[in-house]
Amino acid sequence: MRRASLWDRDSLKCLACVTHVLTRVMDDSSYPVEGLPTPDPSREPGAVVETQLTALADNDTPVENAGIKTAYNFASPANRRATGPLDRFIEMVEGPQYAPMINHETAVTGPVERDGPRATQRVTLTGPRGRTVTYRFGVSKGADGPFDGCWLTDRVVLE
Repeated sequence: MRRASLWDRDSLKCLACVTHVLTRVMDDSSYPVEGLPTPDPSREPGAVVETQLTALADNDTPVENAGIKTAYNFASPANRRATGPLDRFIEMVEGPQYAPMINHETAVTGPVERDGPRATQRVTLTGPRGRTVTYRFGVSKGADGPFDGCWLTDRVVLE
């Protein structure tokens, strides 16, 4: 009678798949994307949103997906854990929910609503095909790491 091994072939394959997925999701080696705007303590919440909107309005300048990569640079660590790594973040922004942001023609921003280290701002965009969409950006002030004191994007919610 053959003794069952705790680590049979199927278990090892499953472990390899889980390890691959976790490595992919947790890989932050592409952060921040060099040569594009990054968080700075001198930028207030509205300027953080405006920087991203300006980059997304001309998404492929100076490089392909520069606007999306700029948005990734401003994503908080929790946001990047949920939406990254970069290639996955790009796929998400190119999807139907966020695609109107890419190369939008106009942006109308509402007032920044600030509550201590958190702020929100409503943004209405008109996309290249005339579709108007409203989002609410949620940002918070980073409290540690390389972007301590910088406003970072926690979420962008479609209204």
